[in-house]
Amino acid sequence: MSIDARLAELGITLPPAAAPVAAYVPTVEVNGLLHISGQIALAPDGLMTGRLGDDRDLDYGVAAARVCGLNLIAQMKAALGSLDRVERIVKLGAFIASTTDFTDQPKVANGASELMVEVFGEAGKHARSAVGVPVLPLGAVVEIDAIVLVRPAA
Repeated sequence: MSIDARLAELGITLPPAAAPVAAYVPTVEVNGLLHISGQIALAPDGLMTGRLGDDRDLDYGVAAARVCGLNLIAQMKAALGSLDRVERIVKLGAFIASTTDFTDQPKVANGASELMVEVFGEAGKHARSAVGVPVLPLGAVVEIDAIVLVRPAA
């Protein structure tokens, strides 16, 4: 089954790949690895902002991480042309805007991690880091970057 068919089966529609907001490119492919710049939680109804442990709760953070995951997949598709070129999600790096006493960053990052497994199956299982930070660009609540192993273009 193609990844596009899997997305359809899951009822997932990818957003357009977001344009960079500063002096960087969204993706760089080097030696079979696609490095994806950090994707913030830009949802269809706007940017998900705030700080966990302050004005936002765990469920909001998990939902924001899932949105980041969708944006990562959108960048994969834009860069590769076909999601079937994804051989393995290698690593996700999750940055969560949170207070100093909020310690559920790994649970927040699961929003993206679980999405990768839903979409890519075993190939979606990855290494990961999840860290709390005091603030993220544009006031985003979550930002996630990725490294993806890709198959050569046909």
